[in-house]
Amino acid sequence: MTGMSETTYRDALRQALDDAMGADSTIVVLGEEVGRYGGAYGVTKGLIERHGADRVIDAPISEAAIVGAAVGAAMTGLRPVAELMYVDFLGLAMDQLANQAAKIRYMFGGQVGVPMVLRTQGGTGRSAGAQHSQSLEAWSVHTPGLRVAMPATVSDAYHLLRHALTLPDPVVFIEHKALYTRKGGLDPAAPDAPWGRAVVRRPGRNVTLVAYSRMVHSALEAAAALAEAGIEAEVIDLRTLNPLDMETVAASVTRTGRAVVVSEACLTGGVAAEIAARIQEDCFDWLEEPVIRVAGEDVPIPVSPGLEAASIPGAPLIADAVRMMLP
Repeated sequence: MTGMSETTYRDALRQALDDAMGADSTIVVLGEEVGRYGGAYGVTKGLIERHGADRVIDAPISEAAIVGAAVGAAMTGLRPVAELMYVDFLGLAMDQLANQAAKIRYMFGGQVGVPMVLRTQGGTGRSAGAQHSQSLEAWSVHTPGLRVAMPATVSDAYHLLRHALTLPDPVVFIEHKALYTRKGGLDPAAPDAPWGRAVVRRPGRNVTLVAYSRMVHSALEAAAALAEAGIEAEVIDLRTLNPLDMETVAASVTRTGRAVVVSEACLTGGVAAEIAARIQEDCFDWLEEPVIRVAGEDVPIPVSPGLEAASIPGAPLIADAVRMMLP
């Protein structure tokens, strides 16, 4: 398939897996219900019919076994794509991920790598409750040796996943479950998104909004509302959190003099705190105001739709944070 067409975030991910598996026979998919059922969110639907049960493997309900098997497979010549139904269950596989996948290249003196992708889903928006709605990307970002991608758009969902499946080291690929039905343009023949490079989604001169995953769309909505009042907000989509493209962020902040970092994860100890600290260190001489973080509340995610929505940032809160900074 070539040329630009409209599709959904979910279907872009499925196409990325399908195309990659067709091009590389070492790629295998494993996880709970990824085969006949097609995955908890339908991303792997149809892959078992196209590529066979020896390459699309339904695993037991054991996150430790799924990730452990992927690590071993990656060390012995395969390129596994392991799926965890929810990022909330990442802790069950943290030894395999943080102590094995992330450390093996170092422990073996560079002789062995772990070229695997761990796909998982995070975030709110489905009233799934406190144990199925968290944003835990900071766990992976805090672990040296892991690459972390969080695409916000249909095109990046496809191209970042295709790129991740060429890398020599483990990638944690976090998809926001509220984005699966979001539509956008996709050209599979276009070059893959540059790995580790942020992109400016909307130019502006008064303030820089730094976001990733679903919050990119909230930041763009806030920027559109601010524009009605003559405030020009530049919106940066980080795309990957490790590598973190601080060059693009710093170039923007040194022009605008103000920065708001937006994240759905809870405020304390999150990725937003790291980005804000780096902006403060790298751009101090250009800042007109202190960096502001707009992030989730430090609470378990409520199941009530209204309370769930109130526990994370939205466009009005982002816009209010910007207005606070301006004279």
